[in-house]
Amino acid sequence: MSIKKQELYKKLADTIVDMDEEETVNICNQVVSEKFDAYEAIDNGLSVGMDRAGKLFDEEEYFVPELLLCSDAMYAGLDVLKPHIKAKDNKIKQKVIIGVVEGDTHDIGKNLVKIMLETAGFDIVDLGRDVAPSTFVEKAKEEKAKIIVISTLMTTTMEGMNEVIEILIKENIRDDFKVMIGGGPISQGYANKIGADGYSVNAAEAVKLAKILVQA
Repeated sequence: MSIKKQELYKKLADTIVDMDEEETVNICNQVVSEKFDAYEAIDNGLSVGMDRAGKLFDEEEYFVPELLLCSDAMYAGLDVLKPHIKAKDNKIKQKVIIGVVEGDTHDIGKNLVKIMLETAGFDIVDLGRDVAPSTFVEKAKEEKAKIIVISTLMTTTMEGMNEVIEILIKENIRDDFKVMIGGGPISQGYANKIGADGYSVNAAEAVKLAKILVQA
């Protein structure tokens, strides 16, 4: 990646952390006018900025109002960049069910993963936030999905991810779906513990993992 690009993406990440929506939009417009890759700018700019904002939130340097302003800037940037993403032209789109588990209404991370998966050529069914474990399973069956993606930012709702897997096992359909989990408190260790097929630390990694899982 050129130094000019790197500097621009770093600035873009900084605008998210600085909650500077106007400057986020300016830099995203610059990305478009310079004909830089929009997906790359989301991955290396907006995503990085939101990850940093999330860490500041975890460290209690930022609180909900700051996080919301960061996400407003991110969404404003996404609005500029999304029309310029070169969608991968897959013949058959693999269907993915995505949602935030019951008890949690934080959906910034989930929305970013959804956008990145869409641009990578997946067909996304977004269940939104505060989704009951049984709903994930019912929708996955109904939509004949390949992957179920479950997100949470709260330790208190992590058990809901385990419940989804337990329902799949109980109904003898565990092998029919790949289950991916992610979010602030989630780790590879927790994914192993509940028997999830994978865990990703951010949106870009989620795309890589999803591509691996659909080939498995």
